Amino acid sequence: MVAQPELLAPIAATGVVVAFLHAAIPTHWLPFVLAARGQGWSRARTLGVVALAGTGHVLLTALLGALLVFAGVEAGGTLGRTFGWLAGGALIAVGAFYLWRQARGAGHGHVHLFGRGDHGHQHGHGGHAHDASHHHAPHHGAPRSGARRRSDVAVIAGLFALLTLSPCEGFLPVYGAGIVFGWAGFVLLSCVLAVATVAAMGLFTWLTLTGLEGFDLSRIARWEAGVYGVLFIGLGLLVLVNEGWS
Repeated sequence: MVAQPELLAPIAATGVVVAFLHAAIPTHWLPFVLAARGQGWSRARTLGVVALAGTGHVLLTALLGALLVFAGVEAGGTLGRTFGWLAGGALIAVGAFYLWRQARGAGHGHVHLFGRGDHGHQHGHGGHAHDASHHHAPHHGAPRSGARRRSDVAVIAGLFALLTLSPCEGFLPVYGAGIVFGWAGFVLLSCVLAVATVAAMGLFTWLTLTGLEGFDLSRIARWEAGVYGVLFIGLGLLVLVNEGWS
């Protein structure tokens, strides 16, 4: 597969959308909101914890991406031009899989936040989770009198592990599409992943902490798999077209 400079922009743009949508899933920011309310953290401290956990999330995803790029670079040197056709076909196949998941209704999510910590409901990643919080502590200050406060270190470690051990699998096809650009492409896409992920997590955490009531991400989460499918199929077709012209 020949590296086509014009392919890098759409690949990076796809990466931005995939990373942002993935980070918009409630499991990537709602736990931080609940922890902040329970621990009495300030918004600044909460966003710092979000950045820390988001970095762990990005690092594990990047590690998996590095393994994929390493294997792809090795295979590309052996297969030559055939690799480009295989890469385009693989992207289309991955896109078709996500469209199939969308058709089955798997992987959608739904969240509502009411008031300042009264209730939190979430469903995501094809799974089901419910969290109800009845803290009435202010955003800036200690929890209500008599409440036992967990160690901040333990809570932060738990949040870090929660995000780090659930990599963004949807970004791996983006790394795959960028294999032709080698390790320079890997570094660029990793930066895209980091910025879009941490920015989305921080944005939705901050919006919720500022008291935005009835915050509903159902439309985003519900169509996540479908959007991935369309993006990957489009990217795969673009790779095939450029491969045919090269």
